[in-house]
Amino acid sequence: MGNHIQESYKNLGIKIGPMVMRALGYLPITESSDDDVFIVSYPRSGNSWLAHLILGIFYDENPETIRYSAVRNMIPDVHLKRCYRRCHSPMFFKSHHLPRPEYKRVLYIARDGRDVMVSCYHYYSASLGKDIDFMEMIRGKGLDFGKWHDHVESWLSNPYKAKMLLVKYEDMVKDTVGELKRLCIFFGIKKDISVLETAAERASFEKLRQKEIKHGIDYRGWPRDKMFFRRGKVGSYKDEMPWDALEAFTGEAEGTLRKLGYLCGD
Repeated sequence: MGNHIQESYKNLGIKIGPMVMRALGYLPITESSDDDVFIVSYPRSGNSWLAHLILGIFYDENPETIRYSAVRNMIPDVHLKRCYRRCHSPMFFKSHHLPRPEYKRVLYIARDGRDVMVSCYHYYSASLGKDIDFMEMIRGKGLDFGKWHDHVESWLSNPYKAKMLLVKYEDMVKDTVGELKRLCIFFGIKKDISVLETAAERASFEKLRQKEIKHGIDYRGWPRDKMFFRRGKVGSYKDEMPWDALEAFTGEAEGTLRKLGYLCGD
């Protein structure tokens, strides 16, 4: 919302400065509290899904019906927002950044990097409006946040000693309610099991996909004929990732894949 206010006045030739935005109740996206929580992941790892689940647990919102624009106001994306309103304490933020000293409390989502690369391929192809070279992407071309294994290893090392909970996408798919229990323990709160079950059901992948079909994703520039919540399947790389790209990616990221248990039994 704050971005739209600034842009509206800008279109009228009026510049809205930081002091005015503060007076209107908006803070710079770079300003946070030590109690705030950052939902961090490499892109296409389940960040948006977890944000919807958190809305259902901590904000008492219905993930199935709340519009995506409202989601981004309540859980601001640090890469899309210049300012935000504090509507909850603590605030939750979405981020793909590497470790930062100001990120004191972190939910880090890890997803099998092979599935991530498949999802990134479709995401970048849709957002850029053209097919991209899978192998070039694997080599790092056009990736906004570096290579998958470097990102994951940076957060596993946790250099700034954030209070951090590692959440695996695959565990969320297999036992959503069980992972939500872990979140509650991490935050030291008690929630009735029915609250967790309701949030998991309302924020299921299929429910979010149907919401996107009905209302759109509200991302400026995102093509209406492409799905943001595209497939969400565990192991999608097996039928979507070209063999040469899979071999190249695994060769480079093997250590991280094994560390997270993604190569066991392969």
